[in-house]
Amino acid sequence: MPTVVLIGTLDTKGSEYAWLAYRLRARGAEVLLMNVGVLGDSLAQADVQAGEVAAAAGTDLQDLRTRADRGAATTAMAEGAASILRELFEQGRVDGVLAMGGSGGSAIASHAMRALPVGVPKLLVSTMAAGDVSPYVGAVDVTMMYSVVDIAGINRLSERILGNAADAIAGMAGGYAEDRAAVAGVTGEGRPLVAATQFGVTTPAVDAARERLNELGYEVLVFHATGAGGRAMENLAEGGFLAGVLDLTTTELADDLVGGVLSAGPQRLTAAGRVGLPQVVSVGALDMVNFGPRDTVPPRFEDRLLYVHNPTVTLMRTTPAENAELGRRIAAKLLDATGPTALYLPLRGVSAIDVEGAPFYDSDADTALFDALRAGLDGTAVEVREVATDINDPAFAKAAADRLHELITKGHVD
Repeated sequence: MPTVVLIGTLDTKGSEYAWLAYRLRARGAEVLLMNVGVLGDSLAQADVQAGEVAAAAGTDLQDLRTRADRGAATTAMAEGAASILRELFEQGRVDGVLAMGGSGGSAIASHAMRALPVGVPKLLVSTMAAGDVSPYVGAVDVTMMYSVVDIAGINRLSERILGNAADAIAGMAGGYAEDRAAVAGVTGEGRPLVAATQFGVTTPAVDAARERLNELGYEVLVFHATGAGGRAMENLAEGGFLAGVLDLTTTELADDLVGGVLSAGPQRLTAAGRVGLPQVVSVGALDMVNFGPRDTVPPRFEDRLLYVHNPTVTLMRTTPAENAELGRRIAAKLLDATGPTALYLPLRGVSAIDVEGAPFYDSDADTALFDALRAGLDGTAVEVREVATDINDPAFAKAAADRLHELITKGHVD
């Protein structure tokens, strides 16, 4: 039987969680109920008491109640829930996680869910799911369902929504448990995992590189460089899941620099280097900054070269000055890498629309990028290879893939 962990504030939503537990057991799942409420006594029988959760965060439940600081209590219970959930997972007692709540309950439960590896089913029913869910989902696979009504009693509408949630997590947890049982005792880890980063304008490059890496015996995980994609890739690199990284598309750094909507934050392009993973990096789509529909582009950019990619995406060409700064930033990040690192420069264009005759072709901007990278990496341990093609040329992609394979299997090869 699969085991589903329910994480909830049982002091205020005990009856709703009791109903969920009953529904899950009716669907053939075992239930572990974790209480993360601090206001008072639990209205449902918990398997993990609130005091245990607080203790796991290094604090005392009674102290949290006495202080009456909602923010501090939320932070502590989130940390404690994450610690206990990780421990339960390591014991083989988690096949799925389900929670429901408003902003506070969602913050606690989602923080705990994000402590689990990608692939473990995680479902959060929340009043916050109709807005920006990035603070809850983070860089992992938390599934969010909008509660429509507040989590305040069981009525004919909430019963249907929560019933769907219980049925969904029971099915996901059952599949996860079956898969876990199927691989138990199997020797070996399968094909090594390699991450690759992709944008629409670098898809041909990544397709060709992925095909080559598959031939070489790797399983390739492709991440869409939309901010969340870059963060997810960095998270997997940090977590030890990868054998190497083919970071062909570093466009999120341009959004971070200029203020576009697809930034992955200032820590982008740091995780692989920090943990010593072999990495081959390129400058894919650094010719562009991303915005939403044309009328959402900030007024300060009205005199810039803009390109409507589709009705919901408007691209802005980066300038020589911006490209020079991007080159300096990338060089600094690569210099901090503790593992074998190679930088591949496509001298005839960094994206599908940065080739001669295309809308974003700008040899001065590209030269500024390349010159800054050369200056920042000259004479260092970071290998720089210049290829006289655009980034989407199959020869460029194959060369980058082959080099990553060499770095993974043999270390540095001249």
